[in-house]
Amino acid sequence: MTDNLDPQQQAGLDRRRLLQGAAGGLLAGGALAGAATAYASSSSHSSSDAARSDKDTVDLSRTHPFYDQPHPAGISTPPQRHALFMTFDLVDRATRSDLQVLLARWSAAIAQLAKGRTIGAVQPARAGAVGADTGEAAGLDPAGLTVTVGLGSSIFDKRFGLEHRRPALLEELPDLPSDQIQPSLSGGDLSVQACADDPQVAYHAVRNLARMVRGTAETGWTVMGFGRASAGPGQETPRNLMGFKDGTRNISTPDDYDHFVWVTDDGWMSGGTYQVVRKIQMNLEIWDADDIADQQNIFGRTKSAGAPLTGHREMDTPDFHATGKDGKPAIPGTAHIALAAHENNGGTKILRRAYNYTDGINKYGQLDAGLLMIIYANDPDHFVKIQRRLGASDRLNEYIQHIGSGLWAIPPAPRSGHFIAEDLFI
Repeated sequence: MTDNLDPQQQAGLDRRRLLQGAAGGLLAGGALAGAATAYASSSSHSSSDAARSDKDTVDLSRTHPFYDQPHPAGISTPPQRHALFMTFDLVDRATRSDLQVLLARWSAAIAQLAKGRTIGAVQPARAGAVGADTGEAAGLDPAGLTVTVGLGSSIFDKRFGLEHRRPALLEELPDLPSDQIQPSLSGGDLSVQACADDPQVAYHAVRNLARMVRGTAETGWTVMGFGRASAGPGQETPRNLMGFKDGTRNISTPDDYDHFVWVTDDGWMSGGTYQVVRKIQMNLEIWDADDIADQQNIFGRTKSAGAPLTGHREMDTPDFHATGKDGKPAIPGTAHIALAAHENNGGTKILRRAYNYTDGINKYGQLDAGLLMIIYANDPDHFVKIQRRLGASDRLNEYIQHIGSGLWAIPPAPRSGHFIAEDLFI
């Protein structure tokens, strides 16, 4: 986004590359249990990440490649501080060719945006011309921008002749406990997740992709998120809007990614994954009035240190069999971490990559805020099974409602000169 700058302006930008970040950020673990570290995808600065202190630094000059990667960006990429999620629905007259052209145009644009460039002239030479780029990110650094595109199950109906290419596991999510899904916050033909360390960079990316769909698709629902859902190398575990650390036990190793996240041996989907998105509203005023002992029993962790109730430090492994002096479980069976733990779910793990959100004040004069829960798994049923277990007895359900939901297939990263999901149309 540094196009159209003169050399003196560019030199000034080069001197202001690092921004010292506050520790943490804000996390939300969709099942609200979360991750200490997310293993890093390749990036131009990945070698220096591990050396950073827990009071992490945001490098606004960082870039993440879009083309020719083993997996799509924005999933194992170290979580950025801001996100914008938006869905799109193709218009009734849209054709198979229209969908291909849209994905090709998006691919070319995303590759430019990820490098910190505009997608065309901000100020055309002809006064009567319309700018190809809206311009609000001109002069800003790339800020680690990643854009991840998903395909909903409705893409694979008879409209585009793709019904025989539908991924076997791409089905509508079933009704789940805690669901109060609003139709206006549900589903979508396409999903776009833009993440960056500068919120204006993420907004600019989605805004300009949305401009490109006119005549082919319409915007659906959107959520703007802040605060990391998990910590990458050198990042302190963030906190959710309830004030608890979330992000201590998330997927973090390449082996776990290979086993639980990436799709293999599945044709055009190989190297990709599935994306589950949930908008989870929190009743924060009610939560804030609860006493600290009860809050800690609900999560199964201490609020300040984030330690399990059977330990002293955040990274201590929870002991779900330990009992207190009264003979009762030290970590209640209804605690969130007990119900979400892989030890209690047949070893199943899912990648949580969530963000906090706020929509201001609701009609009752209370805070309208919560969690944009983004989950990646090579089998969406892994999320369903964990969510059913949480919905059955998780005491956290007293304070949350799932109001938005959707499932999308995430294609692998395209090769240079090609476009997102190109192999789907072969």
